[in-house]
Amino acid sequence: MTPDAMDDEGRAPHVRRLGRQPYAQTYDQMRAFTAARDAATPDEIWLVEHPPVFTQGIAGKAEHLLAPGDIPVVPTNRGGQVTFHGPGQVVAYPLIDLRRLGIFVKEYVFRLESAVIQTLEPLGVVGLRVPGAPGIYVNLAHPHAGLPPGPRPDPFAGLGKIAALGIKVSNHSTYHGVSLNVAMDLQPFERINPCGYAGLRTVDLATLGVRAELDAVASRLAERLAAHLSR
Repeated sequence: MTPDAMDDEGRAPHVRRLGRQPYAQTYDQMRAFTAARDAATPDEIWLVEHPPVFTQGIAGKAEHLLAPGDIPVVPTNRGGQVTFHGPGQVVAYPLIDLRRLGIFVKEYVFRLESAVIQTLEPLGVVGLRVPGAPGIYVNLAHPHAGLPPGPRPDPFAGLGKIAALGIKVSNHSTYHGVSLNVAMDLQPFERINPCGYAGLRTVDLATLGVRAELDAVASRLAERLAAHLSR
């Protein structure tokens, strides 16, 4: 059963496919949706692809934005530092009432990450967590395996980031969300310290040798998110 077809009583978030649209437009729509919702408003998950844009978290530090060039920079009210969105990347924005779902922010973040990990599994890619650094990472040398062996004084050694996560919670309701890199131009990530980590490499499925259709990955991610965020 697809997310769009699940439970007409509203227990599963309704998935909306927005196509490609400017980041600032989507940001305004998320804020408006969240400000207008009440206890009866059904949850939603928005799937979107953005034209090239850097987005800066509310506590973002200017030194992590190295050389934006001709790519616009949009300040936001989400957590985290600077990241990049662009074509070939699946972006999912869950608009979820956490109080109604009965979970807190830490569990919500865990569920978002779990959905990404499960999206990667059928593609033969093992998604990894790094404590204290939200998002999903992969073993660059062996993306089909777990963490590189040996001591890890540098938690990012041998890892690349394939999915970024940044959220905002207002009156127990979430917006912003998670982005998963499928097949995109990764060069703009070299113009920033991704998520505030200097030297952190960003990868996509194509870099890992995995060929996947953007729509298929988006559908899988939406299905997994809906499963984790259903009442």
